[in-house]
Amino acid sequence: MSTSEFSQVSNSERSASVDADQVEQAKREIQGLVQEIAELSRTEVDSAAFYNAILNKVVAALAAPGGAVWTLADTGALQLAYQINLQQTGLAENQLGQQQHGRLLHQVMHGSEGALVAPHSGTGDATDSDADAAANPTDFLLVLAPMHNDLGPQGVLEVFQRPGTRIGTQRGYLRFLLQVCEFVGDYLKAGRLRHLSDKQTLWEQLETFTRSAHEKLDVRQTAYTIANEGRRLIGCDRVSVAIRRGGRCPIEAVSGQDSFDKRSNVVVMLGKLAAAVAKTGEDVWFTGDTTNLAPQVENALDAYIDESNTKAMAILPISKPRDEESQFAEGVEPEPPEIIGALIVEQLADSRTPEGFTHRVGVVRTHSSTALTNALEYEGLFLMPVWRFLGKGTKLFRGRTLPKTLAAIGAALTALALLCFYPVELKLEGDGKLRPKVRKNVWAEVNGEIHQVNVEHDQPVRKDEVILVQHSPDLEKEIAALDGELHRNEAKLLSTQRELDDNDELSEVEVSQREREINELSETIKSLRAQIDIQQRKREKLQIRSPIDGRVVTWNVEERLLGRPVNAGENLLEVADPKQDWELEVLMPEKRMGHIAKAAFQNKQPLPVTFFLATNPSQEFDGTVEEVQLSAEVRGEEGNTVLVRVAFDQPTFRSFVLDPKIGAGATAKIHCGKRSIGYVWFHDLVDFIRAKILFRFF
Repeated sequence: MSTSEFSQVSNSERSASVDADQVEQAKREIQGLVQEIAELSRTEVDSAAFYNAILNKVVAALAAPGGAVWTLADTGALQLAYQINLQQTGLAENQLGQQQHGRLLHQVMHGSEGALVAPHSGTGDATDSDADAAANPTDFLLVLAPMHNDLGPQGVLEVFQRPGTRIGTQRGYLRFLLQVCEFVGDYLKAGRLRHLSDKQTLWEQLETFTRSAHEKLDVRQTAYTIANEGRRLIGCDRVSVAIRRGGRCPIEAVSGQDSFDKRSNVVVMLGKLAAAVAKTGEDVWFTGDTTNLAPQVENALDAYIDESNTKAMAILPISKPRDEESQFAEGVEPEPPEIIGALIVEQLADSRTPEGFTHRVGVVRTHSSTALTNALEYEGLFLMPVWRFLGKGTKLFRGRTLPKTLAAIGAALTALALLCFYPVELKLEGDGKLRPKVRKNVWAEVNGEIHQVNVEHDQPVRKDEVILVQHSPDLEKEIAALDGELHRNEAKLLSTQRELDDNDELSEVEVSQREREINELSETIKSLRAQIDIQQRKREKLQIRSPIDGRVVTWNVEERLLGRPVNAGENLLEVADPKQDWELEVLMPEKRMGHIAKAAFQNKQPLPVTFFLATNPSQEFDGTVEEVQLSAEVRGEEGNTVLVRVAFDQPTFRSFVLDPKIGAGATAKIHCGKRSIGYVWFHDLVDFIRAKILFRFF
């Protein structure tokens, strides 16, 4: 083989290898593109975005100049959903060509295999006047594939391709386009299912709204139902309901809010806007332009928009439904509708309205008109609360409920009779403390400082035993000053007496003067000695002694008193004799003392008392009221209370309580005679009504 022949063979082999690589790469790219289209068909994007993505991917994959997506309209005609370079086909300037091209699209749509249509070819001539001919009037090769779903033909996917390619390549274009249309069919089927699901959801929402709106005859409840359920049905951001009352139109309900401040600036402005629209009786749809509105509506709307920043809103007057007979009667001019309120629908974030927005608003408005009219008429009936109560009451005396009603009335009368006539003991409860009867407080009789503490808690002491020692620097200083003054006067008296006795040369006047000085000094010395005696007795009182035999009951005596300055009359500690009799001090609230005084007057004997100790709650003791304090005092958290002393049997008490604790808590009940069980249970409530209600108003 010659060199040139070998070179040609080598070039041919390399060319075949390059073509095979390119074909393999093109196959991989197409397979990847098909996978992308398949994934896109399973998404929930809207149809415009889907057709945009599909057509761009197909045109790019086939390296075509352009294409178009034609979809079936509700009228049965094909409409353009998306196109790329459709103007290059020249169809826009060729009216006859448009008709022939449309006929071709219909033929392909109702088929199942698609079509490859060469330029200026078809069942008729492109220049023929026969509009029923199906033809390709363009200079492009048309690759056409039908789009089907479970309901049948839904459109055509069309690609404008350059002519002149091999027939095998053209068939490859068609196969690829048919495969793409299968995914488009899946998308259309899924979209139809979503549409049916959305429609079912809409019907369920509508059924829920209508049932809820007409369920109650309470105006406020109906307004709240319309606001909340209406917002869900419409699909907006907020719905408010205003009820017209005279010349005003206050806001009655706002969606998503169980309660709101009706005096807030935004709510007041919205009420003024609703009132202005209700006076005109015309619908207001605001999307940013207020030029065509009435001046009063425009001013109120501008003020509200500035305050709330709402992007779009509709204020629709709600009127009473008209009587059909009077509305269509011949010769009778229909009366203007009676406005009963307003429905306010708002978009807060976006001025764009959802699909079917206007229709849904109209449905909510229609049902709101009927529901609110019924509720207002029902609540406007004369003495409606009375008739409602009587109506509910009569149900209890009809049919099968009559025996139950009679049984309930009998049970209630029996219970009332028991409460009024069945007697039980009236026991008034109070908190108390256990204390020995023999007890004394130890007081400071002189101002000073506690210098020495000779006792501790629970230590036994004897009467007149020194238990505390005071030190008073002021008292010592005063005694020292009196002693010094006494010594000076005594010395002066002695000197004057000697001068009078030893000096014979003194005149009578001088003798008389000396005798007068001696008398004055004697009186002064006598007074000083008396003062010193008083101060000495005070000094003796610095030694504080126990007033009785007993035990120290004050806790932490040394810690509380040692080194502490005290004043005369200050209580320092308490000494009690636990070996003697004990008593119970009960703090009884003064509001219950009337019952105790009345019972004591009627019985003429000490009132019986039962009590138990906090340290021994299992044992109940009996006692009697021994003394009732004449005055009431405020004592801690108990408030105004009266002290009641209770005596009890000491041997019985000692047999159960071996080591009683001073100040141990107790709960006591004073027996005040028989009363009806109803009064015993509710006497506090009865006393409150008498004092706070009957006394103030009668």
